[in-house]
Amino acid sequence: MDYKTKRKIKRIASQVLLWIAVIIVIFPIVYLVAISGSTSNSIRTGTEFQHISIHRYIKNFIEMQKNANFFNYFKNSLIVITITTFIALTLSIFAGYALAKFKFPGSNLFGITMLSTQLIPPTLILIPMYLIFITIQRTIGLQLIDTYYGLIIPYVAIFTPMSIWVMRGFFANLPSELEEAARIDGCSRFQAFRLIMLPLATPGIIATGIFIFLTAWDELMLASVLTTSAKVQTIPIGIRLFIGRIQNRFDLTMMAALVITIPVAIIFFALQKYFVQGMTAGAVKG
Repeated sequence: MDYKTKRKIKRIASQVLLWIAVIIVIFPIVYLVAISGSTSNSIRTGTEFQHISIHRYIKNFIEMQKNANFFNYFKNSLIVITITTFIALTLSIFAGYALAKFKFPGSNLFGITMLSTQLIPPTLILIPMYLIFITIQRTIGLQLIDTYYGLIIPYVAIFTPMSIWVMRGFFANLPSELEEAARIDGCSRFQAFRLIMLPLATPGIIATGIFIFLTAWDELMLASVLTTSAKVQTIPIGIRLFIGRIQNRFDLTMMAALVITIPVAIIFFALQKYFVQGMTAGAVKG
């Protein structure tokens, strides 16, 4: 067998493996979308594809909302995650820029320490954080349990370190000569940052924002410990309670999963170019 034949066989084999991987990844999503418009009995008997209809999609959507007040959890998630993303992203931009462009004593140690916080399992901080919140409430009367800001504060603390690391890598890739040229033309340090560096870092900012939003959107452990009522509970809690209330209605459970997947999928596919670019930049720059 000559070299060209071997190379062709390898290329075909790699393409086949790639398509198999794509099918494995996509199949659960396609299945979820399909059976969201079926009936619970047909799902239970394995005939779900015979009962899919537009009418059934609409009916399942209406029943889902009636049974679980699902959009209350959806609203809570939007409020908590949007504010978390805004605060964590703002902190990450300034801290990432400072670590990338300023050399000060302990800057490298600070960056490594910040990254090492990601090695700590979130389960380890659940009980201490709950006890701290209870102590604060008893000491100064500030309620943190079962409030929006009681969720936002730990979310910002958890998602900011990794976001700073990503932004640091992205700013480090930007040439400092552009900033120096702007300062020679009369810009102050902050003006050079705002007018030159910040626009150039837009892909990294978008990627970091997506990372924070998607990660926080699925967070369950902290939300289950720090919230006790439906007025602030987020979508992962709603899904868990939803399954417990009507666990035999597989069609409604699938519809709920579809509804919470749609906004995340839209955001990701619309901005995936920036997400890949930003994550790659943050990963390879030391």
